Amino acid sequence: MEAVRRRWQADWRYPTTLLCIYGFFSTVKPLEPFLTPYLTGPDKNLTTEQVNNQIFPVWTYSYLSVLVPVFLLTDWLRYKPVVIFQCLSLFATTATLLWLRSVAAMQAMQFCYGVVTASECGGSEALQEGHVLLPQCAAAGLHRGLRAGPAAAQFPAHVLRQHLVFTLVLTSIALLVACLLPMPRQSMFFHRNKTVTERIKTHGDGTEGSTEHSQRAMVSLEEPREEMVEKEAGEGVDEKDKNLEVGARSCSQVLLQLWKDFLQCYSSRQLLYWSVWWAMATCGYNQTANYVQVLWEHVQPSQNGSIYNGGVEAVSNLLGAATAYGIGFTEVRWDQWGELALGGFSGLGAAALFLMTFIRNIWVCYAGYIVFKCLYMLLITIAMYQIAADLTMERYALVFGANNFGALALQTIITSVVVDSRGLGLGIIPQFTIYASYFSLIAVVFSLRGLFTIWRSDKEPTAAVRNDPPDCDEHKF
Repeated sequence: MEAVRRRWQADWRYPTTLLCIYGFFSTVKPLEPFLTPYLTGPDKNLTTEQVNNQIFPVWTYSYLSVLVPVFLLTDWLRYKPVVIFQCLSLFATTATLLWLRSVAAMQAMQFCYGVVTASECGGSEALQEGHVLLPQCAAAGLHRGLRAGPAAAQFPAHVLRQHLVFTLVLTSIALLVACLLPMPRQSMFFHRNKTVTERIKTHGDGTEGSTEHSQRAMVSLEEPREEMVEKEAGEGVDEKDKNLEVGARSCSQVLLQLWKDFLQCYSSRQLLYWSVWWAMATCGYNQTANYVQVLWEHVQPSQNGSIYNGGVEAVSNLLGAATAYGIGFTEVRWDQWGELALGGFSGLGAAALFLMTFIRNIWVCYAGYIVFKCLYMLLITIAMYQIAADLTMERYALVFGANNFGALALQTIITSVVVDSRGLGLGIIPQFTIYASYFSLIAVVFSLRGLFTIWRSDKEPTAAVRNDPPDCDEHKF
């Protein structure tokens, strides 16, 4: 019986199944689309200004302050403890929403939710080395949870406290599943496999050769999975870990290597431009998504009629995922046309935000938000693909974290100056005017950059022909 259990846990299907279940139950948050109506409703009795200028900014500050420590701890502790910690933070967030009432308590709730958001990297990492399918399945469960949560919350929307109790139950299930996850034997940076280290040293630019991919694929095909599991089960712990580096690498070694990788990655001008858009657009998207409920509440107060926040979030998630999926079937030279696409679609997003801001109709606001979110998910998918195309998984994780940190740094500046009551403390309409203008700036900058890239690519072949020698045979040896 023990041998069967060990073989099942060693097989890739065990952690994959658990991660799919965990991703679903940890992301179904039915109250999330109705957070602003709940806080300003009779249960909490807070004002819109308190929610907008005092409570919501805490999430940005919390997210930024814990992102780097959580990023390093996730790898050092090898993912599972951080996944469990994320569940506990989510439980604390929901419990605070359910039982406490003051502004300070809601600020504490936002701090806990910032920890939850920063810890999401732990649930998306592969807990078993070598299984490419694992993070994809976990992401599938996560996306289903993101779609199911708003859809479940929409009917009915008036029993908001029951949604919180439901979320507590789901979080408890996710916590139980997280405790059952297997502890991985290695990680990307601190507990690295020797073969990974040798591969990075061999490919100093952080890319992976196609020959190496084919060799690893041939090895996996030559040896059946069942035989590999039986071999691992009989070898013992020492034999399993024979490819691991002796001892965990020190923090200084890891930080030094991360810094070298950081400089190497961003020495690529194309990667730098795509990363700049990633950081700027993610900053604007986070600000919009974080405060859009306040705008909806301003346009049509929830006490005055039916609201469809949950349905709008569900539709935007579904259409955004479909749009991002459909772009994979298009044949476009993104290295030539990508920056122009970033500028053009960012301009459409800015137009949607302007319509949401100045046309005081809730259906226009809903439609504008759906268009804006679909455009962002489309462009961020293209950006992720372009950045990840020539990077190893380790360096892509580093670039992903660095870009998100840059986005949060920009978002913190905007929040502290524009939103926070200790700054300008602007109302929701001036805020969204600034967000729309911000995306207009992104559109202008990247449209000009895209036109320059196209012009240069058209000129390069002409220049090459002009510089060719008249008779190539004269240069033959």
